[in-house]
Amino acid sequence: MNILTSKQLLFLGVSVVFVSLLTGCKTVHTEIVIPAEPNEVWQVLVDSDSYKDWNPVLVPVSGRLLEGESMVYQMTGPDSSKTQIQAEVVKMEVPKELNQYGGLWGILTFDHYYILEPVEGGTKVTQYEIYRGIGVWFWNASWVEPAYSNVNEALRDQVLKRKSD
Repeated sequence: MNILTSKQLLFLGVSVVFVSLLTGCKTVHTEIVIPAEPNEVWQVLVDSDSYKDWNPVLVPVSGRLLEGESMVYQMTGPDSSKTQIQAEVVKMEVPKELNQYGGLWGILTFDHYYILEPVEGGTKVTQYEIYRGIGVWFWNASWVEPAYSNVNEALRDQVLKRKSD
């Protein structure tokens, strides 16, 4: 019978804790149907210069919203605090998907998606974000989903405003 030594047990315990911390995961998911064609929604979504006019959470500070490029955003938190975050545009599939990724691997990363799907009555916009890393266990992300719902509503309002102009 092979019995583990106290050093082996300690190493095993620390390893289990470390792996479980690094594999922390949280997700946020919001949806809205906007009474417009996907191309109309897409035009507003990728017009990063106009975000300051309608987006209540993320406003670009620098960069270009193009696949392979990096963007720096000013993010407004629930207490109106401002934080700069950097994201790489991982994928842009016109007019279906915008995917951005950022953060510090192992600490806290985000993988953010806008998915546009034609549906009866317009375009369903799904925003979802996956957070990973040790920071997930310590970060209260409860404010993000309501904030992204506000972004969806502001996106809808901006699309409808452009349609009526």
